[in-house]
Amino acid sequence: MNDIGLGQGSNVDKRRKVLHQGLKAAVYGIPLLALGLTVNSSVLMTDAGYSYVHQNNITGELDVFTEPGIHFRMPFLSKITQYDQVITVSFGNSKGEDFYQRLDPVQVRFADTYIGQIPVTFRFKLSNDPEAVEKMHKEFRNNSNLIDALLVKNARNVTVITATQYTGEEFFQGGLNQFKSKLGDQLRNGIYTTERRQVEVEQLDLAPVGIEQSNANQLQRTNQLVWKTVPVVDNTGQPIRQDNPLQQYGIQVTQVTIGDPQPEKQLDQLLADKKRLVADRIRAIQEQETSKAQAETEQLRKEIQRTREVQDAQRQKELAIISQQKEVEVARQIAEREIVEVEKTKRLAEVEKEKELAIAEANLAIQKANALSAEFEAKAILEKGRAEAEVLKAKYAALGANREVYLAELNREVANSLYNNLQNFQVQMPQNYIGGGDETGLKTNLDVITGFGALGLMDQTKKVVQQ
Repeated sequence: MNDIGLGQGSNVDKRRKVLHQGLKAAVYGIPLLALGLTVNSSVLMTDAGYSYVHQNNITGELDVFTEPGIHFRMPFLSKITQYDQVITVSFGNSKGEDFYQRLDPVQVRFADTYIGQIPVTFRFKLSNDPEAVEKMHKEFRNNSNLIDALLVKNARNVTVITATQYTGEEFFQGGLNQFKSKLGDQLRNGIYTTERRQVEVEQLDLAPVGIEQSNANQLQRTNQLVWKTVPVVDNTGQPIRQDNPLQQYGIQVTQVTIGDPQPEKQLDQLLADKKRLVADRIRAIQEQETSKAQAETEQLRKEIQRTREVQDAQRQKELAIISQQKEVEVARQIAEREIVEVEKTKRLAEVEKEKELAIAEANLAIQKANALSAEFEAKAILEKGRAEAEVLKAKYAALGANREVYLAELNREVANSLYNNLQNFQVQMPQNYIGGGDETGLKTNLDVITGFGALGLMDQTKKVVQQ
């Protein structure tokens, strides 16, 4: 029993000790916790990409923080509201980044009453102006209300209104890009003020397929009257706009992206039927074009053959003409050459005659000069002869007067000449003679040889005698 009492006493002591430590920790921890909560409630740490609205519940003042940093606030008596600076609203697109709204595609009704589903995504950017953020906060109070009450409704409203400006066929047959441009323009600058009226729509279609159609691929313009919502323009031609609800808060539309729109069943069937008709039309056009091309090819082949034959005939004709022209040209050149030769001969004859004439004229001049010279020479000779005759006459007259003296002088001169010339002259008579008269003389060669032989024999006899 005592042991049990001792054990119970020790347990009580332990409980008292633990209780004492807990009270001690509470005494020190509660102030520290209060201090930590106070400090944490007094400091606001802002992140990039968000705008913060600080509301002082004591004074009612609002402070806007749009940049990352550390800010002080009234502890326990203030409220912080966080807004996304960039908000993406998606209708009918569940892929990609985490969108703040994942809604169904926007259902629109076109001008021709057809219905379509348009998946579209909008990207909005909030203003950094504190006054615009305060005004936005006062009206929408938080980020979710801003998206639901303003961004989503305005985006859907503008999409529906823009779709009424197009027909279903116009939209699904190439008008998507223009629709996107007008949608972004009205979101940024305000919705067009519109009116509904009947307008004439001009379309481009292929010309009907027919036998008489020369070009089945030719486009032709067709007009169709439809009811459309048409923007009202001012005097300058610019569309009149309504107030933009995003502009008063400084919210900007930075991006508009459209997905794959889906038409209603009737419109889809209409487009499919038209596509099938276009395919059938293309097939018919191709068959017609093939037949036409084959006919044109055959015609072209015949034209080529005819052209080739015409060209061959023309070539033969040209060759004959060229041959004749060549012969004519050769004959002409031969004639010209003969003419040149005749002219050359004629010219040479003329030159020769001119040369002879010049020579004759020169000879005539020479003869005239010779005649004159001979005449003067004869006169000179005559005068000289006359003078010499006078001198000789005078000389002979003088010699006649002294005849004996002159003859003596002549005899002396003859004697001197004979003496000088005949000083060593000797005359020897021939030892032998062969000859005779006309009848007894040497008449033949034999007689001559015989005579010379006799002379030789006589010479040898003489030499023997002298020895």
